[in-house]
Amino acid sequence: MEQRVSLITLAVADVEKARGFYRAMGWDEVDSPDGIVVFDLLSQSLGLYPIAELAKDMGVDQDVLGHGAMTLSYNGRNRAEVDAVMAAAAKAGAEVLKEPQEVFWGGYGGYFRDLDGHIWEVTFNPFAPLRRDGAFCWDGH
Repeated sequence: MEQRVSLITLAVADVEKARGFYRAMGWDEVDSPDGIVVFDLLSQSLGLYPIAELAKDMGVDQDVLGHGAMTLSYNGRNRAEVDAVMAAAAKAGAEVLKEPQEVFWGGYGGYFRDLDGHIWEVTFNPFAPLRRDGAFCWDGH
């Protein structure tokens, strides 16, 4: 596993309110599908996503996530890398919340919880390939 965080997803109660906050902070969003707001950062992205939808995607009850919920995402270069990272996490003692599988938006990924409860998404996004140096941008540039 390369040492990087590709996407930080903040679980929010109100996506439009959160969007307004970050816009007021001077951030520019990039094009993204309905239901998620994304701001590209330096070599990574920040996403805003409804907490209920994030819990549903993970296959857990929303109450499990609590307040201030977020995920750290590791984007791999292909499906095999996703499988390898998830296997390494499990071997290291992580709790696998969702085994890697095809996801509704056309990618492949799963979730694990580290030893202190932080939730990681490990995914391959064919629509936003990593740059050669491993940097991630929502639109792939």
